[in-house]
Amino acid sequence: MLDIKIYAERRARLLAKMQHGICILPNAPEQQRNADADYPYRFDSSFYYLSGFNEPESVLVLIADSDGNTRSILFCREKDMEREIWHGYRSGPDAAQDKFGFDAAYSIAKLDEKLIELMGNQPVLFYPMGADTAWDIRMLKLRGAVQEKSRSGVKAPDELRDVRTLLNEMRLFKDLHELEVMRRAAFISTAAHKRAMQFTRAGQFEYQVEAELLHEFCRNGARDPAYTSIVAGGANACVLHYIDNNAKLHDGDLLLIDAGCELDGYASDITRTFPVNGQFSAVQKDVYEIVLASQAAAIAAALPGNSWDAPHNAALKILAQGFIDLKLCHGTVDGVLESEAYKKFYMHRTGHWLGMDVHDVGEYKIADQWRSLQPGMVLTVEPGCYIRPSDDVPMALWNIGIRIEDDVLITETGHQVLTDAAPKTVAAIEALMCEGKI
Repeated sequence: MLDIKIYAERRARLLAKMQHGICILPNAPEQQRNADADYPYRFDSSFYYLSGFNEPESVLVLIADSDGNTRSILFCREKDMEREIWHGYRSGPDAAQDKFGFDAAYSIAKLDEKLIELMGNQPVLFYPMGADTAWDIRMLKLRGAVQEKSRSGVKAPDELRDVRTLLNEMRLFKDLHELEVMRRAAFISTAAHKRAMQFTRAGQFEYQVEAELLHEFCRNGARDPAYTSIVAGGANACVLHYIDNNAKLHDGDLLLIDAGCELDGYASDITRTFPVNGQFSAVQKDVYEIVLASQAAAIAAALPGNSWDAPHNAALKILAQGFIDLKLCHGTVDGVLESEAYKKFYMHRTGHWLGMDVHDVGEYKIADQWRSLQPGMVLTVEPGCYIRPSDDVPMALWNIGIRIEDDVLITETGHQVLTDAAPKTVAAIEALMCEGKI
C-alpha cells in the first residue's frame, strides 16, 4: 500500500534545500520499440522518488515562495475511458491529487500555460539540465515567455540550477522504506542465483539459465531485471558486459552470472561464478579463492568513516599478490600496483552506489577527495579476474573469468551484506549444486 507520507516528506526536504524557487521535474517518456509497440514503461527514478506516481506524461512542480509557503503540483494525463479500454487505468488529476497528496493537480495539456504563470517572480529555476534536449529547449522557451511579461511587473528566473545536485545527495542515503524494499529485492535475487546454480548443467544454453533467473524474479513479484542479465560461460566471462547469452555451456567451464531484479523501483545487483559441472577444477579454485579473498578484504574495509576507495584498495592488494602467485604479474605487490600491471586482468573498480538505479546517483568525490562512507549508503563490492589467452599467460589459466559481487549497506557500527545468502565459498557452491538439480 502506498504511504504518501514518505514522498511528501522527501518533497519537503527538497523544498527546504531549494529555499526559494521553482523546481520542474519531468517523468520519463514512453519509448517506442517498433511499429506500434512500446518498451515496457519505466518511470524516471528521481520523479518517482519524490512522487510515488508511476504514469507517463507527467511532470512534478515544486515551489518554495519567499514567504516560506511551499506547493507541490502534479501534471498528468486526463481520465479517458476510451484510452483506458485499450491501455489501462489512468489516475487523472483529481484522483492523483487526492491519492498522492499533492496540493494541486492539472491536466498535462495545461502544462505550458500553467508553467508560465508559476515561473513568474521565482528567482531560481531548478531543473535536470542536459537530461533531455527537447525539455531543455522547452524550458528556455517557457522562460522566454515569462520574460515577455516583464512590462507587467513579472520577472523570469534569473538563475538556472541543476536540481540533481540536491536530489542525488538525498537519494544517496537510503531511508527505512527504501532499505526494506532493497532487502526484499536482495532476497529475491539471492533465490534466483541459487536456482540458477541448481539448474545449470553442461549442454544447456546460457539463455536457458537466464530464463530461470527471470522466472524466480517474476514469481516473487519482481517483474523486471534491474539491468540486462549477464550469463557468461567459459571465455564469455572475460567480456565485462556480455549480454548475448546464447552460447552453449560446456563441461569444465565456469559460468559467470551478473543478475539482479528490480522491485518497486529499487535494484539489486549480484554476481556469482561457479562451475558448470558443479566441481571447481584445481586451477579454477586457485583463481576463485584469490578473488573471494579480495572481496572479503574489500567488504571488511566498507566501514563508516573509511573513504570510498578503501574497499577498492583493499581488494587490489589481495589481487596483486594473487596475480604474482599465479605468475600473471611479476615483482612486488607495490610494484604491480604502481605500474598498474594488474589492469590486464582486473580493469574495473570494485563497486558503485546502488539504489533506484543499478549504478545509482551520488558523488564519489567531494572537493576532489574521495568521500567518506556513511550510514545509509548502499554500494556494491565486486572484484574480479579476467584472463584472456596470451603468450605471457600460462595456458591452464586461459579464458577464466571470475567476478563476485554483493550489495553492502553501511551501518552505524559497520556494514550489512544484503546478499550474503547467495552461496559464494567453494564448499557452499559445490554443496548446493550437489544437492539436486531442478
